[in-house]
Amino acid sequence: MSDPDSEAGGVLKELSTEAAAAGTRLDQWLSAALGPDFSRNRVQALIRQGAVLVNGTAVTETKRKMAAGETVTVEMPEAEPAEPQGEDIPLDILYEDDQLIVINKPSGLVVHPGAGNWTGTLVNALIHHCGDSLSGIGGVKRPGIVHRLDKDTSGVMVVAKTDKAHKSLSEAFADHGATGDLERAYVALVWNIPARNSGVIDAPLGRASDRVRRAVVPAGRDDARHAITHYTVLERFGERDKETVKAALVECRLETGRTHQIRVHMAHIGHPVVGDPDYGQAFRTKANRLPEQLKLLVDNLSRQMLHARLLAFRHPTTHILMRFEAPLPGDMDGIVRGFRTL
Repeated sequence: MSDPDSEAGGVLKELSTEAAAAGTRLDQWLSAALGPDFSRNRVQALIRQGAVLVNGTAVTETKRKMAAGETVTVEMPEAEPAEPQGEDIPLDILYEDDQLIVINKPSGLVVHPGAGNWTGTLVNALIHHCGDSLSGIGGVKRPGIVHRLDKDTSGVMVVAKTDKAHKSLSEAFADHGATGDLERAYVALVWNIPARNSGVIDAPLGRASDRVRRAVVPAGRDDARHAITHYTVLERFGERDKETVKAALVECRLETGRTHQIRVHMAHIGHPVVGDPDYGQAFRTKANRLPEQLKLLVDNLSRQMLHARLLAFRHPTTHILMRFEAPLPGDMDGIVRGFRTL
């Protein structure tokens, strides 16, 4: 097995297979070849991201069988700092005690440090704010992220401050309220008006062809993940004039928590979220048919009109049912009021 470049950090690492590799799954072989610093899950993520090439061709199927004498090239991710540092970033705190903290996350704030966003995240802000009140998650003083919102999605989030709270909340979110008291509701402004007042979107999600976005994929595909979204129409806009553009304000509730789930599912049924730069590009020209002032507002949107309005859960130690709501932020409220004039 050759290893001409063993340093991580955005560089290419080239490996070659030996006879013993024949018939072995790519993810199994690669996790063994890369050593203990790379778990099977991390290796599988690299494969699905298109960061692994076999004989010069990107392979995204983790179960692909290896053969002897193949060349495997891996684009190694940047090394992550051991622990994020605290930063004095303002937080809109809805509730806090010694077990957890609930915030109203603004759009534009990344939840967790990662590639391209090592600083300026919610985690950095929480480490600074919580200080010594963090008893530690997994033995390290850091907040426990049990669910996430996209960078440009605003709304209510809960974060654990102790191992006990982290375990309890993680179990609740993994269950998505199927057997417990977890309740989550999002509000989205979408193009066109759904034909039905309510509906269920049951469509598996996987990676899109660019390997960055998500897409509805066949259920049998290797990266397909079960995904269900329930939606209800709250308001309809533009119904009075057959010639004007139509839109709707919908509430979405999740049975599963896949990346970009609401955005992909609503686009899949022909109702992409207004302002969505990834899944609503085909509808951008609709703004040209809006009144000039509203058109300018929509054209200047820097994010999707999606907001986590409601979060309810049972407290991990008191077992009291807690319920938090966040009103629409200013940018989204202004756009919705504009559509109400149609």
